[in-house]
Amino acid sequence: MGGLEVSVLAGALALGLVAGVFLTFSDFVMTALQRTEGDGGWQAMQAINRQVYRSVFMVLLLGLVPAGFAVALLAGGTGGAPWFLGGAIIYAIGTMGVTMFGNVPMNKRLDGLTGTEAAAYWRVYVVRWTRLNHVRTLASAFAALAFIIGWRMI
Repeated sequence: MGGLEVSVLAGALALGLVAGVFLTFSDFVMTALQRTEGDGGWQAMQAINRQVYRSVFMVLLLGLVPAGFAVALLAGGTGGAPWFLGGAIIYAIGTMGVTMFGNVPMNKRLDGLTGTEAAAYWRVYVVRWTRLNHVRTLASAFAALAFIIGWRMI
């Protein structure tokens, strides 16, 4: 197995891991936080949002944008190149774009609130944030799938 194939498979695995983290939030974490009584839900989400910046997940989340395009470039004229480029674009727009322009601004707003303001915003936040997270889940999963299909075409 050559360097390109190893890069593609590592990229597909990393994309799948990111999709899995997002799926966890979409599937049950946000529902559990929403059902928490009192201020527990929004306070827990504030803690999660503060912790994520110091996580391996953040390295994967950010690093997959340049890595995806690098794989597409390295694939050159192979039959997999369009799949890698497509996966990189899907990830850049559907995962990073949604994160930067949707979820992160909401996280920052929630982080600056306390008490009744936080509780009121939480009711809107949890619904909208989760919908945006569904998009990130699907985008990451489709990008991983594109890499796997591309790998089969090298």
